[in-house]
Amino acid sequence: MTHLHIKVPYMARVEGEGALDIVVEDGEIKHLELNIFEPPRFFEAFLQGRSYMEAPDLTARICGICPVAYQMSSVHAMEKIVGIEISPEIRILRRLLYCAEWIESHALHVFLLHAPDFLGYESAISMAANPDLLPAVEMGLRMKKHGNELLAVIGGREIHPLSPTVGGFYRAPTKKELMALREDFEWGLQASIDTVAWTATLDFPDFEPDYEFVSLSHPDEYPMNEGNVVSSKGLDIPMEAFEEFFINDHVAHSNAVHVHREHGGAYNTGPQARVNLNLDKLSPLAKKALADTGIPFPNNNPFVSIVARAVELVHAYEEALEIIDSYVRPQPSRIIASPKAGWGCHITEAPRGILYHRYTLDDAGLIQTARIDAPTAQNLKRMEEDLWAFVPQVLEMSHEEATLRCEQLVRNYDPCISCATHFLKLNIERR
Repeated sequence: MTHLHIKVPYMARVEGEGALDIVVEDGEIKHLELNIFEPPRFFEAFLQGRSYMEAPDLTARICGICPVAYQMSSVHAMEKIVGIEISPEIRILRRLLYCAEWIESHALHVFLLHAPDFLGYESAISMAANPDLLPAVEMGLRMKKHGNELLAVIGGREIHPLSPTVGGFYRAPTKKELMALREDFEWGLQASIDTVAWTATLDFPDFEPDYEFVSLSHPDEYPMNEGNVVSSKGLDIPMEAFEEFFINDHVAHSNAVHVHREHGGAYNTGPQARVNLNLDKLSPLAKKALADTGIPFPNNNPFVSIVARAVELVHAYEEALEIIDSYVRPQPSRIIASPKAGWGCHITEAPRGILYHRYTLDDAGLIQTARIDAPTAQNLKRMEEDLWAFVPQVLEMSHEEATLRCEQLVRNYDPCISCATHFLKLNIERR
């Protein structure tokens, strides 16, 4: 009997804590778990009884990498309930804020978390020790800094921005403050184009599952804050129908739910899904950068997701520059409304995929119920199904190489495990 046991006690280069455990006997997978053991955080529960105005700041603490996504899904949902219609100036400033988050998150993933897998390095630190790769690491760090700086200008600080709120912003930046970043962003735009070309040279394993890709889609723009939920297999629904088609499922080995389609299927959400489903909405330079790679899109190889992230870097830089150049400071920067009872939900595109928030409020504007479906929770089932399909390809490799390949497959999704662990439902049985 041939026996292979791939056991990764702690996944490296992901946000949060998780493990991977795979047992293969005579070429057949007997056991496979992507184990999320980071303690649950119960965000939905402790939101109950809090003011609707507190939700953006509280939910932002779910993640230090993508707090804007949590703030934006929250504020949009609350604005639907209390009846706020934001101005065009506030709307465009929110897209600029989203560009900032995509830039810092995608640059971090491409250069520091995922590239070491393709290049055979233990970390970006060891990559930087190679004089030939040091410029790439430095470029990634500089782009991440750009995203953080733009977050600070718009939001007041780099992590967990203070300014975004229900109705707009407590303070909107001046044109002068944004223009001070312009020269760096011009450099970043060219650097992001170079990043697409660089990622396209990486060695991608031959692996193309039959995915259902899911993202937002907007008729006029690349999706960030608005649109219908669409899929590569024909789904096209308003956000309000999300819970009819996407179901939470608790599994024994995970402190996070696995979200699946109503028929039980796994799906893929994130940059690759967005690019596949919204190719025609990419910015001109992003389209050209992708076309120049010669890699066909739509594309089902999850390892090619690093290219999709790089393409979104180009889009984010190009759109950010356009917004900065045409920026008109919102006056007022915040629309105020009175609280009222109601139900509302919203989805925005976090760096890692669609992020769903749903709330019910009472007459005083206090939160009665909440549901938050993070992108990583939605991708967990897909990650496990990828592993079931991929492991037979690595059985002839050394144990070390097979382990690294499986970790790399998980990192295709840039999982934010901390975002996912607040989903566990606490059941206490007393006798």
